[in-house]
Amino acid sequence: MYRVFEALDELVAIVEEARGIPPTRNCIVPRGEVLELLDDVRDAIPGELDDAQDVLDHRDKIVSDARTTAETTVTSADDEAKQTVAAAREEADRILADAKAHADRMVAEAGAHADHLVGTAQAEAERVVTDGKAEYEAVTGRARTESERMIQAGQTSYDRSVAEGQAEQDRLVAQTEVVRAAHTESARIIDAAHTESDRLREECDHYVDSKLADFEETLHGALRTVGRGRQQLRTGGTGVPDYAAEFRR
Repeated sequence: MYRVFEALDELVAIVEEARGIPPTRNCIVPRGEVLELLDDVRDAIPGELDDAQDVLDHRDKIVSDARTTAETTVTSADDEAKQTVAAAREEADRILADAKAHADRMVAEAGAHADHLVGTAQAEAERVVTDGKAEYEAVTGRARTESERMIQAGQTSYDRSVAEGQAEQDRLVAQTEVVRAAHTESARIIDAAHTESDRLREECDHYVDSKLADFEETLHGALRTVGRGRQQLRTGGTGVPDYAAEFRR
């Protein structure tokens, strides 16, 4: 580039020192020297200027091509973003469906276990009550039979002797105390059976309540995870969150 400015300075000096042609403002310049200086200027101009001129000559086409490329890039990016969002939504729906299925399975298992515990408790309670009733019937039957036998014996003995009848009456009174004790024992057995049934039912209710509480906590965690995923989608997050890993935690 220095040679360009130097040649231009020399051209200016030649023109300024050239002899004028009166009465005009024209002058006589040495053609050979001027042409040689112009060749030097042409040779000294960098090729980048010629390339820049080519760029200027084709700038409309370059701008058009750049705009087309930009539009294509934007369209591709938009399509890719839509595909990413759709994939994220499908993944979220799948994870939510898995969580719901898992929750339903847990509820079914808890219900089945609770039904089993309740059935077992009811069967045990019925067995205890049945045993108590059978024992009651057996004791009262034996007592009734024995009482009738003793009354009959007492009546027969009474005919023989008032003294013996009085003694037999005292013995029957003692047997009556046995019957009363049998009734008391039967009532105690039935109360104990009801108490045991109530205890088993309370244990069953407590177990079912704890299982449902665990399931409720798991479901709340899954809903919070899905909510964070949806929030990331609404705020334009670039990555698809790992819902499955969040749910497992």
